[in-house]
Amino acid sequence: MPKYPKKKLAQLLLQACVTHNIDKVVISPGSRNAPLTLGFVNHTDISAFSIVDERCAAFFALGLAQQSGKSVALLCTSGSALLNYYPAIAEAYYSKIPLVVISADRPEHLIDIGDGQTIRQANVFSNHICFQTNLQTQGAMSGSEGQDEILAKNALKINEALDVSMERMGPVHINIPFDEPLYETVNDLYDFKSLIKRQGQLILDTLLTEEPIALEVLEKYASVWNSASKKMVLIGSNFPDELIAVQMQHLIKDPSVIILTETTSNLSGKKYINCIDQLIFPLDEDQFQDLQPDILLTFGGMVVSKRIKQFLRNHKPIEHWHIDSHRSLDTFHSLTHHFEISPQLFFSQFFFLTTVTESKYQAKWYAVNQLRKLAHKKYLSDAEFSDIKVFDLVLDSLPEVCNLQLANSSIIRYSQLFDLRPGIKVFCNRGTSGIDGSTSTAIGAALGSVEQTVLITGDISFFYDSNGLWNKYIPAHFRIILVNNNGGGIFRFIPGPKASDALDFFETTHQLNAASLCKMYDFNYTAASNENELNEKLAEFYKPSEKACLLEIFTPSEKNDLILKDYFRQLS
Repeated sequence: MPKYPKKKLAQLLLQACVTHNIDKVVISPGSRNAPLTLGFVNHTDISAFSIVDERCAAFFALGLAQQSGKSVALLCTSGSALLNYYPAIAEAYYSKIPLVVISADRPEHLIDIGDGQTIRQANVFSNHICFQTNLQTQGAMSGSEGQDEILAKNALKINEALDVSMERMGPVHINIPFDEPLYETVNDLYDFKSLIKRQGQLILDTLLTEEPIALEVLEKYASVWNSASKKMVLIGSNFPDELIAVQMQHLIKDPSVIILTETTSNLSGKKYINCIDQLIFPLDEDQFQDLQPDILLTFGGMVVSKRIKQFLRNHKPIEHWHIDSHRSLDTFHSLTHHFEISPQLFFSQFFFLTTVTESKYQAKWYAVNQLRKLAHKKYLSDAEFSDIKVFDLVLDSLPEVCNLQLANSSIIRYSQLFDLRPGIKVFCNRGTSGIDGSTSTAIGAALGSVEQTVLITGDISFFYDSNGLWNKYIPAHFRIILVNNNGGGIFRFIPGPKASDALDFFETTHQLNAASLCKMYDFNYTAASNENELNEKLAEFYKPSEKACLLEIFTPSEKNDLILKDYFRQLS
């Protein structure tokens, strides 16, 4: 018979999570969180995962939530454990991924008394959280207010937190104090149904739950749109979405419209400009002025390409409209209007008011893009073994259908130079663009997906997050491709660090390899140092195996930046 926590507050939170359709919780071991640990582990509707390192645990939960689109709960003990969640919480906040962060705490009268793990946990994530609440402990009675009244107040706070997590698609924080004893159990759950209220089936950005834009407002903007002959649609990081894909196929039929996407936009098609840096880098000032848009329409999350940011900041559009239900992103310092609505609903309304505009704008972009594609193909056919050649070979080798997880820094930037097949879904922690949790996120995503998950990562990202491999839930179909160039190669591309006398402090040179880590964490390990070895290893790498696999590719750190610069020179 399962043993549930005796504490009513723990039972209340447990039942609220189940009612709000939270069926996964990632727990880091501790004592103060024992009541909730007992509750989550023993509830038949909850899948509980134990991850020791809280930073890895939070990114692991983020990967699970990334794939499911549902809130995933995180549970930790009191003290510094909670602070280790912060990098993943910031990422979830900017990437719109729902996490429910639950931290056990001491009662208020025990905080800051000079005892262990009595730090100030309340409101610790204030700058990067969608909702936060500090529950009252059961024994904290005020005047005539009894335990039932305190439970009712706590229930309101819990319900609001769990609703906001899905409404805003972001992280929320519930700080819950527990008095000792912590390990008392009972055989049955109290009935808290009357206290737990859920605001229906909350799904963000659907046509059923949103208020459409007033027709008279939309007509005004449609008139501006129809009169413009140069319109650019730029899509940042975006989860795969069939409706958006159909809507963009309709939009691109207008010759005055060009659509720029990135690897992380999860939109593919011959009519989209998918490799922005490849196209823009060799343009001169006259071309920039000729291709400057009248209207810039943006949606999605962060944009990777620095060159498109420079282009649009230096050659500002007359109008810049951003579409997002909650956030207004003025990335290009030219925002004129924020449509507070999902892109799906916006375009479903907007299309009825637009007309096709005769223009050569799209054709001009396509002509330049075609030249770049030919130069790209020609250069890589004879390119020396290096980072960019590795990406050419690796991306071409990927399974027809898979989830591709990309680390940040050089990895995500190299990927922008290549077109990917439509069956490949791409994910990257671009909310904060940090290297700190790429592996942990990818492992969570692999567990949350039936399709094969492939992580392409750099050496610094991989070794930084090596605790992510301390995880007994890694599926056998998970694959890691580690591009090891013995340091932070991106700092050789940036003019400042290389010209300084402190390159070693930027680049983080090392002589590490992943063989021993793979042995310790029971991964299949293989390595390649040249093109023939790499092709041979890739031919077998994605096949079914009994263990997860890692392929380490060693590239020449002293040549990578020179070859990449030569690549861009040959594009013009």
